[in-house]
Amino acid sequence: MPATGRSASNVAPAARSSSAPPPRPLRRGKVKEVWEVSPTELEFVFTDDISVFDKHIPNAIPHKGETLARTSAFWFDLCTKQGVNHHFLRLSGPNKMRVRRVEVVPDPRSSGHPKRSLFIPLECVVRYYVAGSLWDRLQKGKIRPEDCGFPGAHVAAYGQKLPDPLFEFTTKLEPVDRLLTPSEALEVGGVTKKDISDIEEMILKIDGAMQRAISPRGLLHVDGKKEFAFDEHGKVMVVDTFGTADEDRFWEKDAYERGRFEEFSKEFVRQHYRHLGYYDNLQAARAAGKAEPDIPSLPPNLVQEVSKLYTTVFERLTGERFHPGGKA
Repeated sequence: MPATGRSASNVAPAARSSSAPPPRPLRRGKVKEVWEVSPTELEFVFTDDISVFDKHIPNAIPHKGETLARTSAFWFDLCTKQGVNHHFLRLSGPNKMRVRRVEVVPDPRSSGHPKRSLFIPLECVVRYYVAGSLWDRLQKGKIRPEDCGFPGAHVAAYGQKLPDPLFEFTTKLEPVDRLLTPSEALEVGGVTKKDISDIEEMILKIDGAMQRAISPRGLLHVDGKKEFAFDEHGKVMVVDTFGTADEDRFWEKDAYERGRFEEFSKEFVRQHYRHLGYYDNLQAARAAGKAEPDIPSLPPNLVQEVSKLYTTVFERLTGERFHPGGKA
């Protein structure tokens, strides 16, 4: 249960004055809408949309938005307990949350904007095991075992635990996420080495608490991504969402110990498009600078499987039963 002693799904929204203007739409991402509530507060609306490889899939996944909102609230409550600075305020509906507002500027280096209530345009991926795109890059020779902390002659195997957590930074505001070198991350993010150190320290604190929370429920935290901003005092804080099936990868612990990898993440959907050959076609188009192919719809049976995946992940991560609308 969350640190508040209440299910995150049942946190009541604060009362709003009848004279207060209704939220105003600001922007829409691939799976989330952002609404302006006030100069200092935003509302996130989690849709049932789904995306992979930065492509929006033309299907709605029942209950997906609600599971993401409620899982995110659960983890932000954990952050509060751990003393980690974050932007979450409260849930304002089954698939909605209120957060502290930060400004998003395309290039913080040239904006002249002080480091106050400012989004850091980086995504930090932390990996604890060899999986996902890291495995792809190792196989293709795009990254060396020693870059992951292994001895130079080591041959990495899928699922192998990394000697140390591997931090990687990508762009966030570009159309397609791009892996950055450490020096590029400093430049693109408009941050200092101290800021990066603070971010990495916060991630390890959060992820350590996450693993302790899910270990009794038989899960391993494999990797995940997080986003950050400077708060109104210029201190780094965690923003957006994390720890859901969209951002993180989890494995069944017992299966892992028997040499099998049972995914609790969106990887199930990614693999569907890999098997179709769509991923290879997409990557080839991007490499050649050609028009990207439209992503096909998911068949109806897979839509139901993916919906079940999201509700199952919510239950396994939080220890709560999923009831639509947060009602028992």
